[in-house]
Amino acid sequence: MVFQEAKRLFIVIFGSLLIAVSLNFFLINANVFASGFTGAAQLVSSIFSDFVGVNVSTGLLLFLFNIPVLILGWIKIGRSFTIYSIISVIFSSMFLQFLPIISISDDILLNAVFGGVIGGVGVGIVLKIGASTGGMDIVAMVLSRMYDKPIGIYFFVLNGIIVVMAGSLYNLENALYTIVALYVSTVVIDSLHTRHEKLTVMIITDKAEAIQEAIYEKMIRGITVLPAKGAYSGEERKMLYLVITRYELYELEKIISTIDENAFTNIVETVDVFGKFRTEVM
Repeated sequence: MVFQEAKRLFIVIFGSLLIAVSLNFFLINANVFASGFTGAAQLVSSIFSDFVGVNVSTGLLLFLFNIPVLILGWIKIGRSFTIYSIISVIFSSMFLQFLPIISISDDILLNAVFGGVIGGVGVGIVLKIGASTGGMDIVAMVLSRMYDKPIGIYFFVLNGIIVVMAGSLYNLENALYTIVALYVSTVVIDSLHTRHEKLTVMIITDKAEAIQEAIYEKMIRGITVLPAKGAYSGEERKMLYLVITRYELYELEKIISTIDENAFTNIVETVDVFGKFRTEVM
């Protein structure tokens, strides 16, 4: 357990370093903007520097933007998820503050692509172990639960604002290359984690009651329990059928492996859900 949490902590810190590298080494000098709150902090920092004549660190702005969001996450989502998100925000801000801002290439397309790839890897590996990089991840999760709309809608709105601002304040070319960076980072995140907001999980186990109780305690998800019988062995078991969000995948995998490492689990993509998906009270 200690090793697992230490590994999780290392991945969060390493992902934070990659995010800072993508900004300070590729995107900032090219005036190409990242996604989410990181891109918003980068944009505000550029506005202060280019139009006001005041240098405000992207790392400092990222930290300040995340304070109210992390408080919201603590209240609405859960402590474990939010604690690792806090760690990610702190280390991302520190790395952005202390890593030098350099220009590896003068080619804006190379900066957009490599910045998008490296930033996407950073975000993707953090999401994969059940944490987040803070900011829009948490806001989108809360709004999605409140209004039962896909998380991607909220990302699209914020990133759309960033693209429009980039085109208005700088030039259309910067906006277009920002779209390239956003697209590349999204593809990388999807390849490392999952592009689907909701997943259907089928768990065949002889410890159904224990797994069911743990899911109710930590995830607050509705579950359908079905009888199951092994065709070859003839053994009687139960199948737990539930729908989760992609952010809950790591927590569910941990629950299953802790209670029944011999459980057979099938996870499939869910295009849409009709009916009452959300059971928790916001």
